[in-house]
Amino acid sequence: MAGALLTTYRTVIRLCGGPLLPALSFLGRLPTAMCQLGTLLLVARTSGSLATAGLVGGALAAGQTVAGPVVGRLADRLGQRPVVLAAALLNACAVAALVVAALGRAPTVPLAALGAAAGASVPQVGPLARTRTVALARRAGAGERTVSAALSLEGTLDEVSFVLGPALVGVAATVAHPAAALLLASVLLAGCASGFALHPTAKAVAPRRAPARTGAAHAGGAGEPYRRRGTVHGLRASAALQGAMFGACQAGITALTEELGAPGQSGLVYAAMGVMSAVAGLAMASVPVSVGLPLRRRVATGAALVLALPLLVVHSLWGLYVVVVVLGSAYAPHLITLFALTERAVPPSRLGESMAFMTSGIIGGQALALTAAGPLAEDSGPAAAFALAVGAAAAACLLALTSRPDTEPPSPAADTGTDTGTDTDAGADTDADADTAVDADTVAVADAVADADTAAGAPGAGEAVPDGTAGKAPAAGSAGRALPDGAGARRVPPDS
Repeated sequence: MAGALLTTYRTVIRLCGGPLLPALSFLGRLPTAMCQLGTLLLVARTSGSLATAGLVGGALAAGQTVAGPVVGRLADRLGQRPVVLAAALLNACAVAALVVAALGRAPTVPLAALGAAAGASVPQVGPLARTRTVALARRAGAGERTVSAALSLEGTLDEVSFVLGPALVGVAATVAHPAAALLLASVLLAGCASGFALHPTAKAVAPRRAPARTGAAHAGGAGEPYRRRGTVHGLRASAALQGAMFGACQAGITALTEELGAPGQSGLVYAAMGVMSAVAGLAMASVPVSVGLPLRRRVATGAALVLALPLLVVHSLWGLYVVVVVLGSAYAPHLITLFALTERAVPPSRLGESMAFMTSGIIGGQALALTAAGPLAEDSGPAAAFALAVGAAAAACLLALTSRPDTEPPSPAADTGTDTGTDTDAGADTDADADTAVDADTVAVADAVADADTAAGAPGAGEAVPDGTAGKAPAAGSAGRALPDGAGARRVPPDS
């Protein structure tokens, strides 16, 4: 089992062209995890007001929540490279300006405006990295296990970044000044997010023009902006509820550690939960593909609800560690499954936007829950904040049990994209260059992908396909499917 899992992840790394892309995307995500806490610490120190710090931090979260899908959609329309480069530059400048303004003791309104600008210009490296990795896997004819492993890797990178980011802020604030943490985030943005944008694999996600709306599109044809609009909205609601669990747990953990006289332990407790979540995320690639995504979602949300209940009665530090670490094992599996369902529910031409919407839902839900749970914990104790987390878990579980996501694996044609005929000549040339560059790598790794899926036990001919896809167009990686964009007579071997 462990050997097959390692083989699958090695294949994902090869699909990315080596470890450089995951490293760049990981470092490009760190600033997002650093800026929220760094802004709170910096403004609180320079203004002497926690209320001002909370307002500026809230403006930053609001800017990212609202503008994230816009950045994702621009990347879908114009290509990831120009959008991420522009956003990285703007974000680095906005963060640096926020630092200068805070150190200069600027009034609250300008600080909040700069916070909103810093949030709105986040390059969305995490969602776009998911989009790119999935595109690379689909182009190589990968089976569902490899695609699942790619999403698991991306989820793990997210979890580790949200553990390491605040830790870096704490170290920088202790050793130097909170401003140092934000300046470090600015440098990482300018360097690593730009490196992510310039990586050759950016060509795997070709820009696509929005198709004209026709009767066929409205009837559910290929031109439909979202294949299953109700499903997409339900998934976004689940992401927001997961974010609400994060925010309420964070408030409850902070309140309980202060009540126990160990406020310095709050960050460590939350980090322990993140580490466990990351480990569980990596293990998700070993789940058999016969266990469909809707079932995974129900199990993950049910586990989160059951494992969150002990938070209501925990009264010791070590008890808190145990409960929170065990609870973390349900978080990443839920999020990974939500992203996988999203990938199946929307056309590739809207995947970047949809992934960004999911991330915005998590951030928005976390910010709203933290805003509500903080006063609850202050007035009624940690159990009140934890009760809000349990309520969010119950709502997510109910949504998973009552919804029937209408999804299907993207067809080969949809995965590789087609020319809409509306692009400019320059755009057409860019797409052609992208196809040429990426297809060379696709041919090189196609056999490895098939071998990895075979070793891991991907379903073969005659086996049941999960999620009710029987009778539909074959998923990417089906036996005998030609490689995209005229990659010669080379064929992708079957998944088993």
